[in-house]
Amino acid sequence: MLNRVVLTGRLTKDPNLKITPNGHAVCMFTLAVNRKKATGNDKADFINCIVWRNQAEAAATYLSKGSLVGVDGRLETRNYENQQGQRVFVTEVQVESVQFLESKKEKPGSDPAPVDVHNQVFNNPGNDDLPF
Repeated sequence: MLNRVVLTGRLTKDPNLKITPNGHAVCMFTLAVNRKKATGNDKADFINCIVWRNQAEAAATYLSKGSLVGVDGRLETRNYENQQGQRVFVTEVQVESVQFLESKKEKPGSDPAPVDVHNQVFNNPGNDDLPF
């Protein structure tokens, strides 16, 4: 079985960083991902993403609304009962790797230039030794 998601999009708002009771960083953000349609009327999908530990801290520090990023991870679904007693289903990407695709100073609409974000460190979720 294979469950792999690769997306490129822009953050719809600033990332939300929280610390779990166990002391782990978790960062949540929503990506707007363009979807081309044959009719020419492009649409966007809004995908919820969750990043953990060191990558969560880096995402919260360096990303903001409008940032262009690439994410690689897996889809997960969960459900819960809301206050009205209705079952709510949620689908989100558990992000394993975040790629910052433009520098913080670039504006949306300019040609993105990949940024070196110490790929080996960020692609290893268990590595707690950030070089900066």
